[in-house]
Amino acid sequence: MKQELVHVIAGNLFAIGDAQGDIESAPQAAVGLFAYDTRFLSHWVLRIDGERTNALSRDDLTYFETRFFLVPGVASHYVDADVSIIRHRSVHDCLHENITVLNHSSQPAEYTVRVEMASDFADIVEVGQVRQRAVEVTADPAGQQLVLRYQRDRFVRKTTVRSTVPAEVDEKGMTFRIRIAPEGKWETDLHVSVIMGGEEGRDLRAGLQSHQQEVRTGMREDLTQWLERAPELVAERAGLEELYGRSLADLAALRYRPLAYPQRVPIGGLPWAMGLFGRDSIITCLQTMAFTPELAPSTLRMLALMQGGQLDDALDEEPGKILAHLRYGETGAFGDRTSALYYGAADTTPLFVVLLDEYERWSGDADLVRELRHPARMALDWIDEYGDLTGDGYVRYQRRNERDGAINQCWKNSTDSIVDAHGQQPAFPRATCELQGYAYDAKRRGARLAREFWGDPGYADRLEREAAALKERFNRDFWLPHRGYYALALDPYGAPVDALSSNIGHLLWSGIVEDDRAEAVAEHLVGPRLFSGWGVRTLAKEQRPYNPVGTHLGAVWPSDNALIVAGLRRYGLDAQAARVAGGIFDMALTLGGEVPEVIAGYERSLTTYPVQLATSCRPQAWSSGALLMLLGTILGLRPTGDNLLVNPAVPEGFGRLELLDIPGRWGHSDAYARDRTTERRQRLH
Repeated sequence: MKQELVHVIAGNLFAIGDAQGDIESAPQAAVGLFAYDTRFLSHWVLRIDGERTNALSRDDLTYFETRFFLVPGVASHYVDADVSIIRHRSVHDCLHENITVLNHSSQPAEYTVRVEMASDFADIVEVGQVRQRAVEVTADPAGQQLVLRYQRDRFVRKTTVRSTVPAEVDEKGMTFRIRIAPEGKWETDLHVSVIMGGEEGRDLRAGLQSHQQEVRTGMREDLTQWLERAPELVAERAGLEELYGRSLADLAALRYRPLAYPQRVPIGGLPWAMGLFGRDSIITCLQTMAFTPELAPSTLRMLALMQGGQLDDALDEEPGKILAHLRYGETGAFGDRTSALYYGAADTTPLFVVLLDEYERWSGDADLVRELRHPARMALDWIDEYGDLTGDGYVRYQRRNERDGAINQCWKNSTDSIVDAHGQQPAFPRATCELQGYAYDAKRRGARLAREFWGDPGYADRLEREAAALKERFNRDFWLPHRGYYALALDPYGAPVDALSSNIGHLLWSGIVEDDRAEAVAEHLVGPRLFSGWGVRTLAKEQRPYNPVGTHLGAVWPSDNALIVAGLRRYGLDAQAARVAGGIFDMALTLGGEVPEVIAGYERSLTTYPVQLATSCRPQAWSSGALLMLLGTILGLRPTGDNLLVNPAVPEGFGRLELLDIPGRWGHSDAYARDRTTERRQRLH
């Protein structure tokens, strides 16, 4: 049976090991100590008198610290053990591990404590196919430290392990020969520092060190303040308040400071996406606007700073285009794979404008809208100048980087995700339906910003005309009248890709759907082909490419479903919205802990327990954010001028909901709601 993996996180520095706290790199698992996309420890194993340890229990204190309670050898042999071990592990700007050995006997005892240490300095994107690196190892017994170092040209990564008590240091670890008094204890602190070297040997993280020292001493306070700033949830449904608190804590964990940028932005998820991903960060900010609005301005400024300014085929960069991802690993730095700075996404650019407008609606921060006028207009220009690859008025994508650029540059970015009902892939450039919805929404929102903040009514009028024309054209070309839903995409010749997919829910969210077609779209979303009982599948059953464990071919994503529920409520389809929202909440409450990135699309009646996919990130920012967005959507939270509108449609079985101290341009407001079953029951009594 596969052993449980245990993680601690602080921004994008994280450690993943087994239930005993040991780290042993595995071919397909991101096990180790990672920071900025590099593995700084690939081996970290504790032995007592030559024996591995076994776990008795574990105490997960916060997202950044945990304690392992251990005994040497097999745990079942130690009912009355004379010795036990406590490993207290925490991360901040480095990894810290306190090892305490307890002698429970009435006699003094001697033990040999050994910690094995090694690093392969692998790039996280090559886990599974790690190449051999020449690692320089320096044992320094006098300094009580072991130094592991790797260099390739100007790229330098170094791990330094220091002990607070004397140790025998060799090139494979540290050994402590100890004597413990009766009922006594021995302990050491091991500090694992990670250093990122750049040109002329400078530490790229040096500018962060003073701040990171503050984080080291104040992470508990930081988490407390983060939770206190968020609204308070009071819920009758069992487990919902705990789920809400856990989602907030996961979002706190998944914040980091990119190098040379002073503010924290949301990252993707553990372990594969622990960096800045434009799509994930934007969607997370949109999801959490009513709860943690502070994420949005730092994300908008960071993405504006990194906005494309030229044509570069290797990066898939174009003027005005918003970043797909930012990586710091070796393969990106040297272009061995997709570059560290990469723009291969067609949705991030219109979504950037959507986020800017949405943030102002909630916050009233007109200064930020004026500050980012130029990046926003460049993004709007990109839609027509570079997004429209065939001149038919639709946003399309086709990679410029033919070697290793992303094949599909929409949110369903796996290589086989865009197919018709028979499994055939369309030619490039592809125009997926949700991209047109995003472009429509961006133009309408851009028009509001231009008219109200940029002092350019002529530009606003133009954007509104373009949005209206796009909506009319889209509803003509993408609608499949004999199927009653919108095509997944158009090929370059205008032929529809007829797969039934969850993407049609994004169209409701964007507002591009004609009113008289919304109910037909909704019935597909909650029908048996798309709705699994836990949520809406990415691709409907009874189509040839459908696969319940296919990431984008039938699996269920909480983030996808949160947008779908918001879209259903936008069109007043409250019963359908409540059904989908209820399924996602049931899934999250059944699983407990962090909300996974994706689950299998099996019918709920078949599995009775949500099946997680092996590649799923957990925690994942836009999955944790999805729970918050769903809460806000079922409460019907919407900013209207300087007021907060509350228009609830709560799923059956939720009882009473209260969300207190919702931040916004109105100061703080409260929202109250009951599900309709509870309301009817109370009226009868």
